[in-house]
Amino acid sequence: MNLCNPLEHQASRRQILQAGAVGALGGILHPLNAEKLAQNNKQILFIWLDGGISQLESWDPKPNTPFGGPFRSIPTSIPGVHFSELMPHTAKIAHKLTVVRSLCTQDNSHSAGVGRIQRGDPKNRGVTYPYFGSAVAHLMGSTQSKLPPYVWIKPGSGGFKPFDAGFLPPKYGALAFGDGKPPENLLRLDTLTKESDSIRNALRDKLNQRYSSKRTKRFTEANNHVFDTAERLMERSDIFDTSKIPEKEMERYGRNDLGLHTLIGRNMIEAGVRFVKVNSYGWDTHGDNFNGQDQLVSKFDRAFAAVVNDLDDRGLLDNVLVIALSEFGRTPRINGHVGRDHWPEAWSFAMAGCGVQKGAVIGHTNTHGTWVESEAYDIGHLFHTWYHAMGINSYDAEFDNNGQPLPIAHDDMFPIKEALL
Repeated sequence: MNLCNPLEHQASRRQILQAGAVGALGGILHPLNAEKLAQNNKQILFIWLDGGISQLESWDPKPNTPFGGPFRSIPTSIPGVHFSELMPHTAKIAHKLTVVRSLCTQDNSHSAGVGRIQRGDPKNRGVTYPYFGSAVAHLMGSTQSKLPPYVWIKPGSGGFKPFDAGFLPPKYGALAFGDGKPPENLLRLDTLTKESDSIRNALRDKLNQRYSSKRTKRFTEANNHVFDTAERLMERSDIFDTSKIPEKEMERYGRNDLGLHTLIGRNMIEAGVRFVKVNSYGWDTHGDNFNGQDQLVSKFDRAFAAVVNDLDDRGLLDNVLVIALSEFGRTPRINGHVGRDHWPEAWSFAMAGCGVQKGAVIGHTNTHGTWVESEAYDIGHLFHTWYHAMGINSYDAEFDNNGQPLPIAHDDMFPIKEALL
């Protein structure tokens, strides 16, 4: 039984592979070609289910067991593979997905789990690592669309979120769209002509240059970045216009926040945004888990299947990595409130598209779903896997933290080779 043993005392796989590369290349390691990465058209749609989707009511059902719950499992488009009956739409596209059923992470609290999972948790170096979206924005930049490289569609408030950038310059933070709506005052007033707006922006640029000359670059750079981003978004206001969405599309995605936000996320991917994160809240089902997951998983199922199918039908899926993830799974044991608590020891996630296999189910848990029985994977393995799927060598690429080189993924972990093409 694999009980998610820590890897701190194992030899660094990164060091071993780099040593092999040095021997093979006569001591020369090729640096990350940032210009080449910036020119490629690979993108990421990251669906974040905040609070923890139950693996037992989704990707890894265990019907007719003490912890299985009331829902049946149903066959998928992969022979012999079953999902929960709450995911009929996703079951039909399983052949387009890679599902990993052997995640074994460490933190079972939201305060630690959210940050650890979205930052990748490299070895503790006393620095705050960037969230995945900020890291991709820094490593790859904007696509040729010149739209902001990292946007976040979420319920609630929006605005620019420099927190996500960690130790990177603040300009790599997330541009958040609260309730999927554009920032306030984004569009030019009808009373202001385009020529007048250009004159005003030219004056702003001059004043910004004067202001920046005597101040710290990283913060003035972020301020200028926000204005430049707004100009690009003004040119593509159509991606926010939900009034023109056909009724059939709304129905396919679901008439709820997650459905609408995923649909807007698809529009942003089509427009050329490098990294789009779509947030869904309310997944922390400590009480009344089965009614809660019934509603939540059903919403996710419709939106997730719709966006994967749309990207595939439009010829985009091979260049877009779609990831559906939360900070942990839910306990097999059902508590006194008919709920499931936090369970990082054995859970699942799914992805599709760019650089990953189709129709792959990797790893397995035991009969009751309490522990991982195959090789267990931590979040560091996922970051290595995602970077490699995007064409980034996660062993060679490094961040520069004020002159301190730092790995972009955990030194002692490695990509899940069965997941990659």
